[in-house]
Amino acid sequence: MTNLMSEAGAMFPVSLRKLFPSASFVSCADIWVQHATDDSRRCRPGSLFSAIEGTKQAGVSYIPEAQSNGATAFLVNRPRPDVTMPQCVVPDVRKAYAQLCSALNGHPSRQLSLIGVTGTNGKTSVSWMTRAICEAAAHKTGLIGTIQNFDGAETTPATLTTPDPAAFQGLLRRMVRNGCEFAVTEVSSHALDQHRIAGSQFRAVAVTNVTHDHLDYHRTFEAYIAAKSRILEHCSSSATVVINLDNEGSCQIGERVSSRQNLLTVSLETPSADLYAEIIDESFERTRFILHYAGDTIPIESQLLGRHNLINCLTAAALAFACGISLEAVITGIQRLDTIPGRMQKVPTDEGPNVVVDYAHTPDAIANAIAALQPVTSGRLFCLFGAGGDRDRSKRPLMGRAAAEADVVVLTSDNPRSEDPHQIMEEIAAGLYEADADPEVHQAPSRELAIQWALQQAVPGDTILIAGKGHEKVQIYGSEEIPFDDVAIVRQHLEQFAWSKTGLTVNH
Repeated sequence: MTNLMSEAGAMFPVSLRKLFPSASFVSCADIWVQHATDDSRRCRPGSLFSAIEGTKQAGVSYIPEAQSNGATAFLVNRPRPDVTMPQCVVPDVRKAYAQLCSALNGHPSRQLSLIGVTGTNGKTSVSWMTRAICEAAAHKTGLIGTIQNFDGAETTPATLTTPDPAAFQGLLRRMVRNGCEFAVTEVSSHALDQHRIAGSQFRAVAVTNVTHDHLDYHRTFEAYIAAKSRILEHCSSSATVVINLDNEGSCQIGERVSSRQNLLTVSLETPSADLYAEIIDESFERTRFILHYAGDTIPIESQLLGRHNLINCLTAAALAFACGISLEAVITGIQRLDTIPGRMQKVPTDEGPNVVVDYAHTPDAIANAIAALQPVTSGRLFCLFGAGGDRDRSKRPLMGRAAAEADVVVLTSDNPRSEDPHQIMEEIAAGLYEADADPEVHQAPSRELAIQWALQQAVPGDTILIAGKGHEKVQIYGSEEIPFDDVAIVRQHLEQFAWSKTGLTVNH
């Protein structure tokens, strides 16, 4: 038997024989682990190195480096005859490593009401709404997501929608330590496909929608649906699954929900859904609607823009109800939340046009954002956006087709990475020009100049939608990250301008 030592008291020691009873062991009968990593550079004396099969290089190729840095045991998917140290052999190293990370942190999801949100669009909005509702019910609530992570004491910027297993479980453990009762986490399709949340147990999950995205990774829409469906594997036997009846992809996943689990449905189109809403009226400042739930008819007001945010409100409410939170807290939480960074975020312009910054970077999200703004725009609707380089190219013309519903379309850059921005814009334009609508179209590779141009052209009554980057603070050109914040750029240029009823003047 091998005992792995590392930072004293940093984690809970774990017996791999007990954790993985069907695993086989080489050169030992069991391995006790106190520190594990899948990064050979982070190994230290006594570490266990998890040799995960990467997309570009096999993890076993890093075993020599792991050994030189102090690793004394290995998690592998087949015995390595060239390795004389103890090995634990499991069918899926990725999944086993995530389960080990959960165990090393004391299985924190079992000590929290863990809520998961997956879907192509809306994960961040639903997560923030759900947290607002939990907090309105006086429950301390942690958050893991695209914009930031909150462990109950400290807020830190996020680098991934769903962190790697060690970081994910470490966050949950800190939430427990800091007195959180609830934790709301966004769960990406990549994370589900890569088993990052294995070992976690959810009390409630929601599938917001599943539309075209990430096919550069998943290859087919069917594989994308399958990846999203994996969230059901992480639900407790009595968990609640929230499904959006207005989206076919969400409904497909709903068909896979176990009969042992609870199913809650939300809709703006199907009155028989468990939670159904009717819009009373909407403006740029707020949306008033009627919530129908469990025989009750409840008037609610949200400061968030758009019909798609209304379905997000229903989804968050369903998650809250599934966790036993009161109707009063649901109403208070929804009405209290006035903004989500980079999610239909309003940028005040005094007497000028309405300006909204949104993360919309898929065809469906762009269509939803435009549809949300059309009813509250008396003048022209501008849609300014691009598409990320080195990412799913097949969605670019579809994004163009969706944007054609605006009156003015401004194509620009959005993290071109190694690609030519002009080529990306042409691929978007291909769909734009195939659409039935005929908007005014402009191209400006410089995102800042594109924003400046739109502000110069718009007049009071117009709305400018700046889509794609949302909360992000950098532009990526090649391998270089350049500071860039859509909201800050808008505010910077607004200082130069003033509007009257007849249009724009320049401040001196």
